[in-house]
Amino acid sequence: MLFDSHAHISDRRFDKDRRGLYQQIRDAGMVVVMDVGSDLATSLDVTRTAEENDFCYAVVGCHPHEAKDFDEDQLTLIKGLTTKPKVKAIGEIGLDYHYDFSDRESQRFWFARQVQLAVELGMPLVIHDREAHEDVLGILRENGAFSRDRKARFPARPDGTPDARVLLHCYSGSAQMAEQYVKLGATISIAGPVTFRNARRAREVVETLDLMHLLVETDAPYLAPEPFRGRTNIPPYVEHTARKVAEIKGLAYEEVALQTCRNGCRFFNIEL
Repeated sequence: MLFDSHAHISDRRFDKDRRGLYQQIRDAGMVVVMDVGSDLATSLDVTRTAEENDFCYAVVGCHPHEAKDFDEDQLTLIKGLTTKPKVKAIGEIGLDYHYDFSDRESQRFWFARQVQLAVELGMPLVIHDREAHEDVLGILRENGAFSRDRKARFPARPDGTPDARVLLHCYSGSAQMAEQYVKLGATISIAGPVTFRNARRAREVVETLDLMHLLVETDAPYLAPEPFRGRTNIPPYVEHTARKVAEIKGLAYEEVALQTCRNGCRFFNIEL
């Protein structure tokens, strides 16, 4: 039972053998793959893929790389997609100060607008944060992502703490900041780099947080875990990330797979 909390299976590089990819996902016993958009066109693609495949659910929004070309008309169309039953979150949204493919003013503006939309709709948020930790946290706070009213819209987590339904995808920050996010009501998603030999920070995050606050992901087709590093990533490889989490925490792999699946279903409001 595996739940990939973040992938891009509608990506064009899978077009050569899309049926084969979907069969691999089913053969691996995966129960859910979250297919994530990065602009209006890909948000339409992931919505279509989700509607055509029982294991797939969609996340729609504008990635910071695309912020310079985004506008209110596109945001209105994104909002329209959220009415579809298999669209489960707004994302992947946030800031990317590593590549700066969009100017930072545009990144911050459209990040804030999409946080506001998710707060208005009561939808989960999937966050991209690369080398912008303080600004990401600031914009989330300033726009109500961790407000008392937002948390009141969602059931409490199993430990009784409030849930803000904010997911830090492919988390790359410190364990200390991860703890701060969890206290605010966020969830942390662990990706393939935790399997890399030099992944000290990612391992510290896994060691520090309770399993109920973690998800696992591939970010396919990117960031394949060991032993597939450097190759095209696919959702079944999330098993290797889950196994590394189990190793770090001294737990059985089956326990990690089951609990992260439960965590994902709770976060995205998916009933299996």
